[in-house]
Amino acid sequence: MTRLQARSLSVDLGRRRALSAIDLTLESGRFTVIVGPNGAGKTTLLRSLAGLLAPAEGTVTLDGAPVARLRAADRARAIAYLPQSGTVAWPLPVRAVVALGRLPHGEEPDALPAAGREAVAQAMAAADLAGFEDRPATELSGGERARVLLARALATKAPVLLADEPVAALDPRHELVVLEVLRAQARAGAMVVAIMHNLTLAARFADEIVLLDRGRLEAHAPPEEVLTEARLAASFGISAHVSREEGGLVVVAESPLPQG
Repeated sequence: MTRLQARSLSVDLGRRRALSAIDLTLESGRFTVIVGPNGAGKTTLLRSLAGLLAPAEGTVTLDGAPVARLRAADRARAIAYLPQSGTVAWPLPVRAVVALGRLPHGEEPDALPAAGREAVAQAMAAADLAGFEDRPATELSGGERARVLLARALATKAPVLLADEPVAALDPRHELVVLEVLRAQARAGAMVVAIMHNLTLAARFADEIVLLDRGRLEAHAPPEEVLTEARLAASFGISAHVSREEGGLVVVAESPLPQG
């Protein structure tokens, strides 16, 4: 079982403390969604878990080994990180962009071995990219590019996948496609952690939810224990109605609460 742990994790961004004393344990086979208001520290937490930010205090470990001490190639094979605003700078064919996900394994994108070709094909199918193989990635829409970058991360076959708002630029159909892919990855044994703002979709797909507020961990539990009307009022400053329907929890924001 793969385990990613933050212990007493605090992170400073400039003079501001962005995360304070976070204790969090994440395990393989789970789809974890991080939620919280703007500025809560969600992206900072995800980047810290990926080893991309140095903590001011505390540690992040992967199966007991400090993530910061892993060699770059080892970390890239173990943790696939999908940033919120990933870009494609060159007009490479989609298949070539996805094949870049095999670089951590020492495979050349234009001369993949059989295992690499299979990983790329599976990733493209999962991201619903059939027919896109030869299209220049720079000519795609924002949502299409987001799926290409997801496929690149999936092609790495890393046991840990960290995704920052992976459905933010997608239409409703592809929101569901991508979330089903992420949940399937977790069911297959991967650890999947994603930041999301749509609380109803988070409740429907997540095994567990991490709630951040002002840099602190407020809750880490199944959706029905985290997404309560009281917690939504306290952390998001909204009056909300939470109901359980056939597809899971439904969260309806009704009105902002007075500040102060």
